[in-house]
Amino acid sequence: MDGKAVKAILFDLDNTLIETSRAGEVALQKTGVLLKSKLSLDDDTIRRICEKFKLKLLHESSDQLPGTSKDDLRVCHWEESIAETIGSCSISDLASQCYYLWKNSRLENLCLTPEVCDLLIQLRSKYKLLLLTNGDAQTQREKVEAVNCEEFFDAVVIAGDHAEQKPFPSIFQLCFNKLEVEAWDCIMVGDSLDTDVQGGFNAGVRATVWIHRAEGSVLDGPVKPDYTIPTVLDLPRILAQLQNCTCE
Repeated sequence: MDGKAVKAILFDLDNTLIETSRAGEVALQKTGVLLKSKLSLDDDTIRRICEKFKLKLLHESSDQLPGTSKDDLRVCHWEESIAETIGSCSISDLASQCYYLWKNSRLENLCLTPEVCDLLIQLRSKYKLLLLTNGDAQTQREKVEAVNCEEFFDAVVIAGDHAEQKPFPSIFQLCFNKLEVEAWDCIMVGDSLDTDVQGGFNAGVRATVWIHRAEGSVLDGPVKPDYTIPTVLDLPRILAQLQNCTCE
């Protein structure tokens, strides 16, 4: 390290500050109850429909159904998941019911825990904080509003509003400009090796911090974070290590 202190922290949102995957699973369970009540299906069939929807979300791209909204696209995911599993469905708006129940339930189950709020307040007294989240602009904006997190940050950047998202350097440079800092003044904190960690490397930040909850797992890919912690609540320990490096 060059002796300069860290000035800013860039945070990812999903599965870094909020438990999006957990909220999604709760939402799927509620949607499964709806499907069972409407179609009288067994649990295995319900599970297969929900798994198909999850896979479609995972492989979703902006090129699908061009000109349609994210909401309309995801209604189509449910239509296809139901049709691929059981064939035709007599309830014309069932896919729409499933989608909006899933969407609203997921948003309702998203939150910044009191511990994370306290952490952000503590960190903002010492560092500039910026939230940088990938994804469809509408979807991510709804999450930001649902968890009411803008007050904890100096800036919020929804990458879907811009030409390039993480891991491209351009979106990071936009963040540095907003905070009036250089790349080397910043650390990047997130749960994705491909977008958060690789993006941090591409942009030249001082350090990358990977949020990874699976204990004992071995990194065998090309992307290696500078630090790995199981929860964002452990970040002060990493910042202390970085501070010690600047003092040596």
